[in-house]
Amino acid sequence: MSYLYVKKQPNRNFVLWRLLRLIPALTFGIGFLALFYAGWPIFSYQVKSWRRFQTNNLVRPYSQLLTSESVLGESASSFFSVSGADEGLTQVKNWLPVGSDRGTGGRVDYYGLTISSLGIFNAVVRVGGEDLSRNLIQYGGTAYPGDFGNAVIFGHSVLPQFFNPKDYMTIFSLLPTMEYGDEILVDFDGARYRYQVEEMVEVKPDDLSILEQRFDDSYLSMVTCVPPGTYLRRLVVRARLIR
Repeated sequence: MSYLYVKKQPNRNFVLWRLLRLIPALTFGIGFLALFYAGWPIFSYQVKSWRRFQTNNLVRPYSQLLTSESVLGESASSFFSVSGADEGLTQVKNWLPVGSDRGTGGRVDYYGLTISSLGIFNAVVRVGGEDLSRNLIQYGGTAYPGDFGNAVIFGHSVLPQFFNPKDYMTIFSLLPTMEYGDEILVDFDGARYRYQVEEMVEVKPDDLSILEQRFDDSYLSMVTCVPPGTYLRRLVVRARLIR
């Protein structure tokens, strides 16, 4: 006669046991979705930028900028470029190398900017300010809106999912979605000026030529970080005054 001894299985709540076994898969799934949520805007931006460059030259990488003819007929490279820093990007001084400050200007301290295509209305621009978390900043010493020259405006951005046109930490998050011909309104010193987008470029964060002034017309340049949610490069959107 032979005997078979079987160890008695411990009592378990099998529903709970099965749920616990799913935790690793759920953790992986949630992590993947979070990564996709943050990474997709960066990937899609890169693809769209490449396509735009291939089709209509609206967004052009800095390394592929072409020379353009000035009003005097002289060949001159595009003046779009801006630099920044890795830390403290809510402060304009950290977007630029030490010693690049040109002063704050004079006759007006604040004015309004409207980009209806992005849902931005009457955003406050401070001339010569520092804190991008409180308003947009026009870099001191660049031309006033309506004058001949180039008014350079800096704005903060984050992932486009968090865009809020009333929050200056996110206000320029949708700047890469602008198109050639989009209109920008500036209410400055009792007058309203209409600008039209004519060029968008990406630049490296180690060049100051964006601050240079061209006096053949009145220009407005808006600057923010790209790809979305990063500060690897800068996007510059240039518009020209509509006479």
